[in-house]
Amino acid sequence: MEEKKQPNPAKLLLLAAALTILLWQIPYGQYVLYPFTILATWFHEMGHGMSALFFGGQFSYLEIFKNGSGLAHYNGQFEHWEKALIAAGGLLGPPMAGNLLILAGSTPRLSHITLFLLSTVIIISVLLWIRTAFGMGMMLALAVVILFLATKASAHMQCFVIQFLGVQACVSSSNQLSYLFTNHVAVGSHKGLSDTGKIAEELSFMPYWFWGIVIAIISFLLLLIALKWANRKQKVSY
Repeated sequence: MEEKKQPNPAKLLLLAAALTILLWQIPYGQYVLYPFTILATWFHEMGHGMSALFFGGQFSYLEIFKNGSGLAHYNGQFEHWEKALIAAGGLLGPPMAGNLLILAGSTPRLSHITLFLLSTVIIISVLLWIRTAFGMGMMLALAVVILFLATKASAHMQCFVIQFLGVQACVSSSNQLSYLFTNHVAVGSHKGLSDTGKIAEELSFMPYWFWGIVIAIISFLLLLIALKWANRKQKVSY
């Protein structure tokens, strides 16, 4: 009997990425992707906060709002290039995290560990930094779901889930393309420069849209690199 050919995991994940981008463009599609939008916002704001900590600053707290936007509040004495990298840390937070999640999903053991680790980090962030009631409730709910999958889902399912979450984080940059090419934004009561506008201001080199292009290209490359390496190392078929 001829053995049934297993689907290629990388192709399935690319299909998931394409469908995600498509859903963002159709009516009500954003509601289907809402939990992943909030998770991407968390990655984004944590990227700002962790970058500030890395450069010796303080990560005070972060806010996540119902419309999917967020704010990271941090302070410290930073050089101009450090401020630019902290701004970039938010933009690159989701694709960098997504890259790591996709790679971790290449083996059942790593997938299992990463699901536990992700839920733990989310819970820690709620305790230490998240200060909006919506953000706390939503992120705790996501942490519980991820923890449930880490304990109850099959090895195949855990590999798919962690890589699917990684893809969602990577392609979230497509959802924020308009933000990448916006110089000023209003989030909650805060009005000011966007992250790309901040990069351009601090570096005094090239306009904000140039840095939007750079971030978009890096995000796309991170997704492709992760899928390529994960496909090479994949130890389980979906």
